[in-house]
Amino acid sequence: MLSKEHRLRNDKDIKTLFAKGKGVFGFNVNIKYRPNGLQISRFAVVVGTKVSKKAVVRNRLKRQIRAIVFKHLKNFRPGFDVVFMPKKEAIGGKSLKFEEEVLRNLKQKTRILKASYY
Repeated sequence: MLSKEHRLRNDKDIKTLFAKGKGVFGFNVNIKYRPNGLQISRFAVVVGTKVSKKAVVRNRLKRQIRAIVFKHLKNFRPGFDVVFMPKKEAIGGKSLKFEEEVLRNLKQKTRILKASYY
């Protein structure tokens, strides 16, 4: 579980991120990110009802993404706000491929992961 300092919780911060952040769009997940000027990176996961009407499915996607972030937290560069938005295609897929896509997008397209990692 992510500690409170690594969670992006304020509605104002999330709205600013959606308005001014840069985006990376993948097959299973979209990522919005923006520098935050802090010594830590903060993360949020947003799963809308368009992905699934069932809360069980939406919550499972959130847990999967949070687990990926927690597992690789030490490899993130400090100073970014990041929001993950999974798509319908992420439902029922293999978690290893899902994790690989998230990490690949973070490393190659956003440079949020450290260069020596992955």
